[in-house]
Amino acid sequence: MINGYDIAWGALLGLSAPAWAMSPKARRKVRRALAERMGKGVRREGDGPAVLIHAVSLGEMDATRSLVRELAAARPDLRFVVSTTTDTGYDRGRQLYGADRNVMLIRYPLDFSRAVGRVLDGVRPDVVVLMELEVWPNFLLQCERRGIPVVLVNGRLTPSSYRNYRLGRPLVAKMFRRLRKVCAQEETYARHFIDLGAPPGRVSVTGTMKFDTAPASDAVAGANELAEAVGLRAGGERVWVCGSTGPGEEPVVLEVYQRLREHFPDLRLVLVPRKPERFDEVAAEVLRAGLPLVRRSQPGTVLAEEGIVSTRADSPVVLGDTTGELLKFYSLADVVFVGRTLADLGPRQRGSNMIEPAALARPFVVGPFTHNFTEPMRCFERADAVRVVRDGEELLATVRRLLQSPGEAAEMGKRAQAVVNRERGATARHAKIILEQFDAKGVA
Repeated sequence: MINGYDIAWGALLGLSAPAWAMSPKARRKVRRALAERMGKGVRREGDGPAVLIHAVSLGEMDATRSLVRELAAARPDLRFVVSTTTDTGYDRGRQLYGADRNVMLIRYPLDFSRAVGRVLDGVRPDVVVLMELEVWPNFLLQCERRGIPVVLVNGRLTPSSYRNYRLGRPLVAKMFRRLRKVCAQEETYARHFIDLGAPPGRVSVTGTMKFDTAPASDAVAGANELAEAVGLRAGGERVWVCGSTGPGEEPVVLEVYQRLREHFPDLRLVLVPRKPERFDEVAAEVLRAGLPLVRRSQPGTVLAEEGIVSTRADSPVVLGDTTGELLKFYSLADVVFVGRTLADLGPRQRGSNMIEPAALARPFVVGPFTHNFTEPMRCFERADAVRVVRDGEELLATVRRLLQSPGEAAEMGKRAQAVVNRERGATARHAKIILEQFDAKGVA
């Protein structure tokens, strides 16, 4: 039946129609969401026990890997339904689970009763797991009506999210009371969840799974083949990798890179933008800076500003314009800059995953906007395993120092890797709590 939430969502969609209808891009996005996220035709085969894990985007999707592995090892009969909201999350899900018959990948439903109901009735989960903070009122209500326990793992509340939720505390408290268990990344988040209405007895501090999903060695499979394809000579030349960059950061990085080359003529730059839709935009930015460019998607071809195309893969700049290969690039780096940290891109984009280069023992630099990784940053800062810069000048000075002092850089990387190894274990704690929900329901 239609409820107040449905009326509110419908009214919001109607009121916003003049805005999105005027933009072809926004109009396509809304139409696509209505076509793909209304739960039509979503059905799981088989009748065995199942868990639905929702991962909003690429970062959360990566975090599902170790959780699925841990749960499958404990219960080989378990089937998985992994949902996601964004295209990058869906593409990553296909890379991770496309060949796994025990995992079904779907689009997360829009928060309308009928859409949510279709999905829940179609995939029939015994337990639902939400990653980080993806809580929606209709979804939780429909789970409650079907007796499906919902567990929030890797839970976090940024300061801005906390403030916004407090404005609607009566509604938020009702949602959070429907969560069977809240697994918060750290104590501050746990207190915020309780303040917003989560029952204290259901809130635990379990850490972040991002430490578990990072590689556990200094090397990454396929990295040498990648280096050969784009003409990188790791060990024979210096490599600066700038990963998950966002708007406004690439021009700063390119200026810093050109100044660094005055001191390090052999320095190569690898740029890996966070969002695939920006690949062409960033390629054009590199060419406008007068730097020859090789794109990962076109290995062996060098593009220049003048439009000259050569077949020699020795361009000073490499653009990582594929998905799922950032770890390989990180493993080839002498120094890493982690993007979406130097420019303030809004509360949902303050910070990218710096744990990945740390796990590879690579020295890394970030900007001041790392709010989405508050607890990992505290760990790295306490260990003197990260360098934080405020602008392009500080980025220049810091990267130059690390390149000039490889011994210091290597020790910094080792400290970062030690932090990652020490903080692992959240996935096992989350898996234990999830499996307890099956036991409570008597699902054999």
